[in-house]
Amino acid sequence: MDAPYISTQIRLTRRSLLRGAGACLALPFLDSMRPAFAKGVNLEPPRRFLGICNNLGLLPEEFFPKEVGYQYALSPYLKELAENRDHFSVLSGVSHPGVDGGHPADICFLTAAPRPSSSGFRNTISLDQFVAERMGHLTRFPSLTLGVNVKGNSRSLSFTGSGVQIPPEQSPSRLYRKLFIQGSLKEIQEQQRKLSLGHSIMDAVAGEVSGLRKKVGSRDRERLDQYYTGIRELELRLKQSKEWEAKPKPVTKEKEPVDYQNPIDYMKKTELMYRLAHLAFESDSTRMVTLMLDSVSSPAIVINGESVGDGYHNLSHHGKNPKKMEQLRKIDTEHMRLLNGLLSQLRETPEDQQNLLDRTMVLYGSNLGNASSHVTTNLPILFAGGGFKHGQHLAFDRENNYPLPNLYLSMLHRLGFNADRFATSTNTMRGLEMI
Repeated sequence: MDAPYISTQIRLTRRSLLRGAGACLALPFLDSMRPAFAKGVNLEPPRRFLGICNNLGLLPEEFFPKEVGYQYALSPYLKELAENRDHFSVLSGVSHPGVDGGHPADICFLTAAPRPSSSGFRNTISLDQFVAERMGHLTRFPSLTLGVNVKGNSRSLSFTGSGVQIPPEQSPSRLYRKLFIQGSLKEIQEQQRKLSLGHSIMDAVAGEVSGLRKKVGSRDRERLDQYYTGIRELELRLKQSKEWEAKPKPVTKEKEPVDYQNPIDYMKKTELMYRLAHLAFESDSTRMVTLMLDSVSSPAIVINGESVGDGYHNLSHHGKNPKKMEQLRKIDTEHMRLLNGLLSQLRETPEDQQNLLDRTMVLYGSNLGNASSHVTTNLPILFAGGGFKHGQHLAFDRENNYPLPNLYLSMLHRLGFNADRFATSTNTMRGLEMI
C-alpha cells in the first residue's frame, strides 16, 4: 500500500499576501495552498481594430444577401452601405462554438468563451486585449472600451487575460478630454507621482516573490515565476504610462461633443462614439477600440425626431408582428446608415499612400442570430477594411456553422502575430484573402 503523501513545505493560505511600500497583493493559487494531504520598430502605418456589437442583432432576412460570392445583389440593409460595398465582406453561417444563452452571449462576442449562461462561468481574454497586451505600449492608450446605453456600466466587449471585464466609457465629452485636453502642469505631476508610487509597489512585491521562491516546491516556483513576469510587465506599462503623461496630447479641430443624457438618443450617442473612435485612430492615440451597443437596455428610440416603438428590446421579440417588424426595420436601417458613415469617414482620411479604412479592421455584428428567438447561431457579421480583399458574401453552412474565431485568427495574422489559434478557432478564415 502506497504511503500517504505528506507535504514538508511551508503551508500558505489563499489569503497570504505580498506586502511592500505600504500595499499588498494577493498571491496566485499555488500547490502550497492545497490541503496538506492532497496530491522592433515598424515604420509602415499602423494597423488597427474596431469591434462593434449590437446585442439585439438585425432582422436576418433583411441583412443577408441571397447570392454568394462577389456578384451578390445587395440586401435591403446592405443597400445603405452601397458606396462602400468593395470595402466590406458579409459573413453568414458563422457563430462561436459552444456560446449559447441568448442575451448573456454579448460579453463573449470578442472572447468566444463557451457557456456564458452556465453557473461558474468565467470569461477569457478578448481579441482587443490580447493585442493590447502585446502592442498597447505603442500608443498613449493601449485600448479604448466604449459603450452606449450600458446600464450601470455592467457590460462591455473587453476582458483581461484573467477574464475581468473592463468597464466601458459612455461619455463622449469625457472621452474627448481624455484624448485631446492636456492637464495642467500640477495635474500632470500628480498623475506621474501616482504612477511612480505604483512602480515602487511593484518593485517591493517583486522582491518578496523572489524570496518566497526558496520556500516552495518546483510547481509553485513555476507559478511564481509567471506571476513575477506579470508584475514586471505591469511595471513596464506603468513606466510607459508615466512617459506618455509627459508628452503633449494631439490637437484636433473637432469641438468637444455634448453628451446626450436621455437613452432615447441612442442613435445620436452611437454616431458620436463612431466619430470619436475615428479621431482616436486618426491621432494614433490607440489602435484597439471596442464598442458595446446595449440595445437591450434601450427604450423607445428617436430617429430624425420621431420616436420608434415602445422599447427596443420589446420590438426585438416581434413574433412576426408586421408593425413591430416595420419599426425594427427603421432602427436597423439607421444602424446601417451610421455604419456606412463611419466606413466613409475612415476611407476619406488619408494615411501615407492609403487611408484609415485600409489600415483599420472594422467588425460589426451581434451575439444573436435572431433576437426574437434568442438563437446564437448564424450571426449577422460585416467585416470591413484592414488589408483584406472584400466585396463578397462569404456563405457557410447555416445549420452547422463555421467558427467565427477563425476570422479572429486571420485578424491576428494581419496584425503581425504568428498565433496558432485564438479561442475556439480551428484555422484562419477560409475564403478571406489578405492584400
